Amino acid sequence: MEEFLAFTKDLKENLLEDLLHQYLEGRKFNRKDYDDFEIVKTEGGPLFEQIEKWEEDAHSLVHKLPIFPNQIQNTKDNLEIMILHSYFHDVRRKRFMELYHSVLYNFDLILNDKK
Repeated sequence: MEEFLAFTKDLKENLLEDLLHQYLEGRKFNRKDYDDFEIVKTEGGPLFEQIEKWEEDAHSLVHKLPIFPNQIQNTKDNLEIMILHSYFHDVRRKRFMELYHSVLYNFDLILNDKK
């Protein structure tokens, strides 16, 4: 459980904040440019693997967590969507921030649980 909490904290402090920074400050990638697509594929691959591992770990511990299975799935889906939007900037800022706050809320529920 401690390992999972540390992993969640790392995702919150690093991945989530990096995605926000990439969306707000990073360059906009072109979906139709092969070179841009390769960069996104190369940089995004490990991120998707991290999220997949987090989801598996969360589902194995769901009975000890203060969130429901659908919240785990939604968090994973929202993170994956955020990865793509952080590179391509194809949603409005308001929508990206909704995704960000949703993920942040679920991470905070897990990290702040005082069982």
